[in-house]
Amino acid sequence: MNLTRLPELLARRERDADTVRFRTTDDWLQGRTTFGGLLTVLGVQAMRDVSGHGAPQGWPLRALQVNFIAPVSTGEVEVAGRVLRQGRNVCQVQASLMQDGETRMLLVGVFGAARESSIPLRQAEPPAAPAPQESSPVPFVPELAPRFFAHFALRWAEGPLPYSGGEGWQARAHLRLQGEPVDAELMTVMMADAAPSPAAARLRGPVPVSSVSWALELAPPDALAYPGDWWRIDKDVRAAAQGYVNESTTVWTPDGRAAAWGHQVMAFYG
Repeated sequence: MNLTRLPELLARRERDADTVRFRTTDDWLQGRTTFGGLLTVLGVQAMRDVSGHGAPQGWPLRALQVNFIAPVSTGEVEVAGRVLRQGRNVCQVQASLMQDGETRMLLVGVFGAARESSIPLRQAEPPAAPAPQESSPVPFVPELAPRFFAHFALRWAEGPLPYSGGEGWQARAHLRLQGEPVDAELMTVMMADAAPSPAAARLRGPVPVSSVSWALELAPPDALAYPGDWWRIDKDVRAAAQGYVNESTTVWTPDGRAAAWGHQVMAFYG
């Protein structure tokens, strides 16, 4: 399979006023749609371009809300960005991902400047789990894994493997993006959506899965490490009923600092 790396996809984007155009490829598919983590990265990049906060002196992304409305096929997508409000310390930006004249995703990003505060520094500590070199490599199997997973290396640290019929509701995994990485903020967004759901361990084989909504809270930027090497992803299913799964995610940087906390609603069709 020919792989189009993430930096290449980002470098090829074209901007026309407040609209940014990207072109996705088949190797980023997740079933019948493009991998949601990639689409969210494209949305955040478009927000940066439109709002001006993607530059090194810009404000970091603090929070992100995403609604997945319809599948996004391979090919050109347009992301229309709009600054909802520019305040002294916080800027809120909306992005609408369009394809064939229809809205397929809606995103709202919150960018915030650093401020003086009397609140003392607090950083989360990762729960104990096997290190990447002590975890089990999971090979990419095209018949089982979605196509986009060819872009990642995966090592399984804790919890039953996907489609194993296991009984756990938690998973601890280590992920590494193959090829040249992008900056830490975009890597955090992508990693938060890349690891399999623990709910998949309850199954004996693949079934269609769709993300419905996703909220992501990013740690202050001084908690973000260099984006290379192994990232750790902790996932916990909070509830599962009527074909929907409520899941929480914690993303840890390669040096063990908390980078983001995610909350997602997923639909399992089977």
